[in-house]
Amino acid sequence: MSKEKTPRALSDHEAKAVARMLRISPQKLNLLAQLIRGKKVDRALADLEFSRKRIAFDVKKTLESAIANAENNHGLDVDDLVVAEAFVGKALIMKRFAARARGRSSRIEKPFSHLTIVVREVGVPATAEA
Repeated sequence: MSKEKTPRALSDHEAKAVARMLRISPQKLNLLAQLIRGKKVDRALADLEFSRKRIAFDVKKTLESAIANAENNHGLDVDDLVVAEAFVGKALIMKRFAARARGRSSRIEKPFSHLTIVVREVGVPATAEA
């Protein structure tokens, strides 16, 4: 005997992808998350493609993964997908030291972040009844 399967956390019209341990501060990553939040996925991909930020490549990969999850795992229509949620979480912070003048040192913090992107299918056409 085994325990029951955990119910799905998202609704039937949603899919998500998570990128963990991205080497950027959560504050900087959140700027890109704000850029794509609420947009249609084709528009969000175009915005990320032409963004000048270094981490835009990883955000784009995560969004493409969420789109692929929606299409392959849940059978959603790619043309009707919208970025429903894009949120950032803190991960670990590597602490380093840098030598300073007069024998002193200062702390350097190298933060990591987690990124979660949820896409939702909207505009599901209603069946026409005659």
